[in-house]
Amino acid sequence: MKRSSDRIRTTHTGSLPRPPEILEFLRLKEAGKPYDAKAFEAALTRCVAGSVLRQKQLGIDVVSDGECSKPSFLGYIGERLSGFEARIPPGGIPVPTGPIGTTGRDAEMFPEFYKHVLEHNPFENAVRLPPLVCVGPLRYVGHDKIARDIANLKAGMAAAGVDEGFVPTSAPFTVVPNEYYRSNEEYLEAYGEAVREEYKIILEAGLLAQIDFPHLVSSWDAKKGMSLADYRKWAEGRVEHLNHALRGLPEDRIRFHTCYGVNFGPRVSDLQLENVIDIFFKIKAGSYSFEAANPRHEHEWRVPQKVKVPEGKILIPGVVTHSNAMIEHPEVVADHIERWARSAGRENILVGNDCGFASVAGNTEIPMTVAWAKLQALGEGARIASARLWDGG
Repeated sequence: MKRSSDRIRTTHTGSLPRPPEILEFLRLKEAGKPYDAKAFEAALTRCVAGSVLRQKQLGIDVVSDGECSKPSFLGYIGERLSGFEARIPPGGIPVPTGPIGTTGRDAEMFPEFYKHVLEHNPFENAVRLPPLVCVGPLRYVGHDKIARDIANLKAGMAAAGVDEGFVPTSAPFTVVPNEYYRSNEEYLEAYGEAVREEYKIILEAGLLAQIDFPHLVSSWDAKKGMSLADYRKWAEGRVEHLNHALRGLPEDRIRFHTCYGVNFGPRVSDLQLENVIDIFFKIKAGSYSFEAANPRHEHEWRVPQKVKVPEGKILIPGVVTHSNAMIEHPEVVADHIERWARSAGRENILVGNDCGFASVAGNTEIPMTVAWAKLQALGEGARIASARLWDGG
């Protein structure tokens, strides 16, 4: 993993809005309807190449494929692990609600906001996925699909002249109900062993593996009866499962990403970085990506002044956000970056966005043009900040 040795390097958290042709294929595919598989594969290759080139042109150094082939993490896991069974409710596949928690702490404080969101659901036209249940032993069976994703990303990187790329993959934690394993701990251990296969494949391909684990901090909103001390113990238990899945893998090529469950929302119930950063540092990863750009977390740059970044580790704070559609001014982005660089050390940071712009394919909160404009602001802000930090500009 390359460091910001002569300028501030940039990245993002993985998911980008899928092009319309990809969305149409995904809708047909996930609904079990006929589709042209060869045309889908050709479209994926073409769209990933275009996405990587666009990322490079906008000033993004460490790129992904935009998770172009994935309808969501639930859909991708259902394809790549055996042992899950899809169960369609009597009324049909439900309309997704995305990461909006309607029964948590935030919804209790701001019920009228969450009522409005559900009545005008931005996920209404997202790709619909049947609920899953674990009914058998979990095994990794996604070798052909991860090979396809890796090949598309590497081809796009070679054509665009990009020197570093990452693939988002699932943490060993799931909210899919279990009907097979004797305990939740046994279930999570089996899940970790299965997704570990994907971690190894990504790393062996020379790419960075990003472990996506929003639930490590977002679950706080729903656990209304739990104290912060008890929540930290719960989180540390999840980290133990993650580290078991990461055992023996090169830490310096593993990125950890977490975020909060609500995108657009009041977000008053969010945990703060200082509540959990010491737990992050227990994870066997080389870098840690988290929210730091939106108004609930813009102050987090002060945390490294209180908590020392362990030697060799890299922070990846968000400096543009997924939680509103306003495009950050590049000078504001540069201000964010400069504060983080002076607080944590410029060589100890990369910068990115708070969370994915389209964690569920078809979510309309952040349209494609807005996502690209935010990445452009990120790239321009990093250039301005680099001039300030290295050239005194």
